[in-house]
Amino acid sequence: MTAAMTQPPQRSATVQPFFDARTGTWSYLVADTATRAAAVIDPVLDFDIKAARTSTEGADEILACLRAQGLTLQWILETHAHADHLSAARHIQRQAGGRIAIGEHITQVQATFRKLYNLERSFLPDGSQFDHLFADGERFHIGDTEVTALHVPGHTPADLAYLMDGAAFVGDTLFMPDVGSARADFPGGDARTLYRSVRRLLALPDDTRLYVCHDYPPAGRAPRCECTVAEQRAANIHVHDGVTEDAFVAMREQRDATLEVPTLILPSLQVNVRAGQLPPAEDDGVSYLKIPLNVLPGAPGR
Repeated sequence: MTAAMTQPPQRSATVQPFFDARTGTWSYLVADTATRAAAVIDPVLDFDIKAARTSTEGADEILACLRAQGLTLQWILETHAHADHLSAARHIQRQAGGRIAIGEHITQVQATFRKLYNLERSFLPDGSQFDHLFADGERFHIGDTEVTALHVPGHTPADLAYLMDGAAFVGDTLFMPDVGSARADFPGGDARTLYRSVRRLLALPDDTRLYVCHDYPPAGRAPRCECTVAEQRAANIHVHDGVTEDAFVAMREQRDATLEVPTLILPSLQVNVRAGQLPPAEDDGVSYLKIPLNVLPGAPGR
């Protein structure tokens, strides 16, 4: 008897990753093969904190690939309001179009940080800075490729994963198996909620490809952006199969209490709650970032 030949599944979308070594961030260019429509996920705006200067080298690399492949940008997708890098969503949109989108619970994050930064009265915590706010389970398309937005809170209240074509872009909810999971001490974060979000992702089929937003590789390993559900269930150091919710919560809360605040949290959130827009220029034509003194809640970040 001859064994049946199996063919790898035909993918409707291609994924091109881009790594920002300074912040350990993975961004992605996803293209629908039939229509040449595309989405950019979690783009990074370069920021030199010592020089107080932004630049667009990383985002421009993504744009160059978009143009070289003749793609039409439909979406700029954020998995959450990042605390460790500034978003280049607005720059990407100005150069290539597309709609900027994030989860509908961004309004909770905006309300928290509007108060923290004492933002201008014209800033409304209603999500209107984004072109679209996704509800849990909402379906949309990149060309002919169907995408489902999954609400996976815990790291922040507003985290989303984007599920498409046998893959999920999971933001900070999971890291590579040898790194574990994101911390849960953001304002509105919660370790127990994070565990349940992780288990929701790990209930996907074993061969689902999981694309992470960050990698902080141990010594001797190059950065990776992709693994499978099966790999995570077998080997994730924080939440492999058999780790109970209570054990995870105890580990996560103990670990979070020892971690430092991310270097770019104060500048990044002022920009990211605005969908990558810098604060409004003042009467001298310059945009300013604020540093609230002695009031930073918790120690959110990785």
